[in-house]
Amino acid sequence: MDFDLQWLLWGLPLAFALGWLASRMDVRQWRREQRDSPKVYYKGLNLLLNEQHDKAIDAFIEAVQQDPDTTDLHFALGNLFRRRGEYERAVRVHEHLLQRADLPKAERDRAQYALAQDFMKAGLFDRAEVAYLALEGTAFATEARLALLSLHERSRDWRAAIAVAQQLEPSGAGSFATRIAHYWCEVALEADAGDQDDVAADAVRRALEAAPQAARPRVLAGQRAARRGGAAEALAIWSGLKDVQPAAFNLIARDYATCALAAGSREAALEALQTIYRHTPTLDILEAIALLEPEPAARRQRLLSHLREQPTLSAARAVLDEEVLEPGSRDETRALRNAVERAARPMHRYRCAACGFEAEHYFWQCPGCLGWDTYPPQRLEDL
Repeated sequence: MDFDLQWLLWGLPLAFALGWLASRMDVRQWRREQRDSPKVYYKGLNLLLNEQHDKAIDAFIEAVQQDPDTTDLHFALGNLFRRRGEYERAVRVHEHLLQRADLPKAERDRAQYALAQDFMKAGLFDRAEVAYLALEGTAFATEARLALLSLHERSRDWRAAIAVAQQLEPSGAGSFATRIAHYWCEVALEADAGDQDDVAADAVRRALEAAPQAARPRVLAGQRAARRGGAAEALAIWSGLKDVQPAAFNLIARDYATCALAAGSREAALEALQTIYRHTPTLDILEAIALLEPEPAARRQRLLSHLREQPTLSAARAVLDEEVLEPGSRDETRALRNAVERAARPMHRYRCAACGFEAEHYFWQCPGCLGWDTYPPQRLEDL
């Protein structure tokens, strides 16, 4: 059969024309999709800025459907779900990203970190821990360790928290020496509660080694010595506290005075407390001085002088206490004393400097914001 060259001459241009037309159609479709996708994306951002979260989520879902390969849209959508408390949907978005075989390593690590955050917010701490541990050796390693530190604090796994904090020390994320000391103090308290004296003593020693200038290890060490009957040992430990953290001495002033009486060191302790009072004139220090020098006339004079220098309700209540104790005190004086005591009660508290949480007792870790050393060691009236 003879081949007609005329058909070849006609077929080649026709095939070229059809190929060119098909490519143009693909390019136009691609351009249209690229043009429509940013519009939907920016629409979602605009709705998000206007606090219209439901409509913003719908816009981002539409954008993801139009361009399923864009990872930024997936991250935006997952973050929106997490912020709204829809943690299960956020997990699905980030797990879908991790299942993509074509995802670059940097984006995969980012998705892993986002997934760990989803688990953390959802309260799935065991799954969050596994997800954060998977980030070891990545660009998110430091952030993951900080999150793990918070996780271990919440679960009160203090030894695990110590290990993570020690890893963070050389990472440039700041000094964790004081927090490590707090963790060892928590270990000591748990050991004391379980009658594990050797474990508690070792934990306190490690706390002092971790942060020699921290107040809590010295406070705790002195309290443990006092409970064992070692009044002189407690005085020696707390004398060191006076040198490194004089403001914190306010927390153990009465215990210091009690141990001084038990150890027969009244004069030396009285001189030390009077020196501290001149620098930190608080009612707690003044009450400790009264334990060592209980003569009524001297105590009354000190209270009056304190009231003139520090005109607080607690000081006024203390002066009225002296009036009530005197024979023949009038009912009006008692009523006035009770009224002042009631008014002074809200100011006789400690307040967190970070979140404002108030408490009658001093906390080394704020129950509100979980910050460490955020409570000044003076009560509100003394600040």
